[in-house]
Amino acid sequence: MDDAKKKTAIDALNRIMELELAGVVKYTHYALMVYGYNRIPIVSWLKGNADESLAHAHKAGELVTLLGGHPSLKIGPLLETEQHDIGDILRESLDHEKTALAAYYDLLRIAEGHSVLLEEYAREMIVAEELHQDEVNKMLRRPGETAVFTA
Repeated sequence: MDDAKKKTAIDALNRIMELELAGVVKYTHYALMVYGYNRIPIVSWLKGNADESLAHAHKAGELVTLLGGHPSLKIGPLLETEQHDIGDILRESLDHEKTALAAYYDLLRIAEGHSVLLEEYAREMIVAEELHQDEVNKMLRRPGETAVFTA
């Protein structure tokens, strides 16, 4: 991988790291804002997502240093609707996951034909993010609905 391509990959990995760190903050916040009868399983699920986001950020940071770069100290956007209904939280989560998925696809395009390591990492993360999106999408459907949720 030439220096220019390596710099582009490092920038993409830092963006991923920032988005995943934002996920840690968002999911932690969401877990604190859940009320009602289903609070315990939903809070547990949100905390699990925060832990997963932290692991993803750490993995991206390790790849930044592997390439000789400096991991970002920034955190991605922390916008929220200030609506804390479970549906609102899940829709915000879905939007966040779509942004993260796009960042992994960007990394895959950068790495293709240049680094098997980064290609495989990007593919692995794309699979994880797409499965996570599907999980959130199913949570947003009404019981008995099979059609994909659309906002």
